[in-house]
Amino acid sequence: MHDFKILKKLVLQDGSILRARYAGRPTRDTLFEDPVMDGKSLMKIWNLNKLAGVVGVFNCQGAGTWPCIEIPLKNLELESNPKAITGFVSPSNVEFLEEITGENWIGECVLYAFNSGSLYRLPKNGKVDVTLGVLQCEIYTVSPIREYNRVVHFAPIGLIDMYNSGGAIEALSYSNSGSSECIVKIKGRGCGRFGAYSKTEPKFCLINGKEVEFDYDIKNGFLTFKLSPCLAGETNWHETEFYKLVFSCKFHQIFFYPHFCVCFTKFLPNL
Repeated sequence: MHDFKILKKLVLQDGSILRARYAGRPTRDTLFEDPVMDGKSLMKIWNLNKLAGVVGVFNCQGAGTWPCIEIPLKNLELESNPKAITGFVSPSNVEFLEEITGENWIGECVLYAFNSGSLYRLPKNGKVDVTLGVLQCEIYTVSPIREYNRVVHFAPIGLIDMYNSGGAIEALSYSNSGSSECIVKIKGRGCGRFGAYSKTEPKFCLINGKEVEFDYDIKNGFLTFKLSPCLAGETNWHETEFYKLVFSCKFHQIFFYPHFCVCFTKFLPNL
């Protein structure tokens, strides 16, 4: 029997899957730990997308045993009285992160926690504590922050209702019109809630010239808006604009499986 709640977090409307680049691999700091039987270690698996990393953290303690290994007494106690385990997650858990950061990377990243919805900004070697009960998990999207100028710091997260949120991001680019205007473009695929970190709050959002709602948390810079799906067989490009004094964004979807392009524009104050 299929669990459709899980499938909706894995499969896009067109039936495609947000696959990461590689097979998942244990993080460097867990290679010599026993995440099943030592009663203290979390399992951490990392992978890369085109513009963001992903780390899955799992509490597998008490979930089983290794063949031909005697179960320690403390593990038997753990099985009868399961306890939460605390560890940490870090951007440095994602190997080869520099391959996707680009020249505007400032050495910091945002971590988005899928289950809790929390957003953290921290340096590459920074750490965030994570506490999980037995057989619980958390999935973190790791997105490098690009600093395009003193005002525009930006990191796309992706479709935040999908397990591999960053797998929806295909391309990211920046341009300067020659005045005080700068544009950040994101190209991706899928529909649903799209999230990003932005140092600056947009003023309003337009899709195809119509204003739509978006949410921005001024405390942590978390920006979210909804990408509506295209109808089957429909060829359509949608335009989305974000402004704050002015901050603009353009979004496109094409064909029956949504593709989008987001542009953020900021007119900087005279400094």
